[in-house]
Amino acid sequence: MAIWNLGSINADIVYSVPHIPRAGETLASTGRSVFLGGKGANMSVAAARAAARVHHIGAVGVDGRWAVARLLEYGVDTTHIAEIDVETAQAIIAVDVRGENSIILHKGANAAIPQESLEQALTRAKTGDTFVFQNETTLQAEGAKLAREMGLEVAYAAAPFDANTVQAVLPHLDFLIFNEVEAEQLKSASGQGPADLPVKDVIVTLGANGATWFGADGETTVAAHKVTPVDTTGAGDTFTGYVLACLDRGQPMLQALQTASKAAALMVTRHGTADVIPDLKEVQDFSG
Repeated sequence: MAIWNLGSINADIVYSVPHIPRAGETLASTGRSVFLGGKGANMSVAAARAAARVHHIGAVGVDGRWAVARLLEYGVDTTHIAEIDVETAQAIIAVDVRGENSIILHKGANAAIPQESLEQALTRAKTGDTFVFQNETTLQAEGAKLAREMGLEVAYAAAPFDANTVQAVLPHLDFLIFNEVEAEQLKSASGQGPADLPVKDVIVTLGANGATWFGADGETTVAAHKVTPVDTTGAGDTFTGYVLACLDRGQPMLQALQTASKAAALMVTRHGTADVIPDLKEVQDFSG
């Protein structure tokens, strides 16, 4: 089986700061690094490192060739990443001494993915493969509808969150993952809590408190591993990529969630995004 990811690709410019800047505050950073990022790229790398076969569908500008090369190096099929006349997306990330972050996104090429890239990619997909997307690119509704028509498992990581966007794609979804704040926002907008949604599997991530799975047999919570975080950036994407990869390899949901919880715990002990996502051996060896 395989995972087809309609996903964002960013240059993540990470600044280390004493605290997250307040409105009107000028703050000197204590460090600066540039990483491969974007929720989509992070999920592709995480799934590939969890031993899944991953095809990334997206776009970069000429300035993003290094990002495509990096994805390929990490085991992601980059055949369907278009190079277009729009600059590669960027994320400006401030990370404080507690590991909390603040992020500014510039959409760039993520907002201009050619429809033919999506269509050509999915002609190679097979029934039972997984199609995943996030709210950082164009073509979300088109991709979800086409993937469902082709018999793929359709998964949505609903971030950055927008209630209208989620409701537009709900009829096509088999798998939905978002955090507890986003779950409350969707309930306020639609009147539906996680257990009420017309989706086979709904996962609500709870940060340091783990994650809750709403499935056919009811509600199950998986605990998080206790670690000292240094950077929470990309932890949710790592969790999602690992869950989908484990499911793609035939693991039951509970086991997939437990594996993903380990991966996310390791991720928050590292500075960076896609470049530092743990591989499967590291996750299997982790006993925290």
